[in-house]
Amino acid sequence: MSTPRPWNRGPLAAFDSETSGRDPLSARLVSAALVAPSGQVQRWLSDVGGEEIPAEAARVHGISTEYARAHGRPAKTVVDEVADAVAWVLRVGPLVVMNAPYDLTLLEAECRRHGVPTVRERLGGPVGPIVDPLVLDRATDRYRRGKRTLEALAAHYGVQLEGAHSADADALAALEVARQIAERFPNLQVPAQALHRLQVGWHARWADSFASYLARRGEPADIDGSWPVRGVA
Repeated sequence: MSTPRPWNRGPLAAFDSETSGRDPLSARLVSAALVAPSGQVQRWLSDVGGEEIPAEAARVHGISTEYARAHGRPAKTVVDEVADAVAWVLRVGPLVVMNAPYDLTLLEAECRRHGVPTVRERLGGPVGPIVDPLVLDRATDRYRRGKRTLEALAAHYGVQLEGAHSADADALAALEVARQIAERFPNLQVPAQALHRLQVGWHARWADSFASYLARRGEPADIDGSWPVRGVA
């Protein structure tokens, strides 16, 4: 039996979404992009189902409520298509998602909200294998100072990011950042399923450490350590 190849040595897919807020359980999917293993980019724009896109969110990704309603497709259709595309990719290989617990939790919540099967239900099991550049960077360069946003990681790892906060540009940049992290840290070059399991542990340890830090400062410390979907081990 042949040994599975390292995740970074084969075709990679990537996913990113732009949304209406910071809470993945209540925010709505506004736009999304999926970079397929072939390199083809699929894009979606939702009409947000009659909901409002707050001005704060619109300033980040540039999509207003008016634009989404005029040019977006029905929210339920978009959510169903996005979930189906994500599940399809995960049946054949790893998917790069920057800060996966946000995007993937939001997608699962949107599926439940619109009454369509979640990604987990479509897969018939856990969502994975996922490659999360944020988790990889925290685990391999734990004490580096500075932000760990996608823009910061792209600059740190020498990845070009034009049009930040558009789903397609962010997905493409996240994919390349993941590859560059693997090149810099060869111990990450393991099969995708093995890397997924490692990230589960790394994220849980980070969450415990961050919660302890907040507690020492007297701040709320309710940090969900589950990954890549919140509330799901």
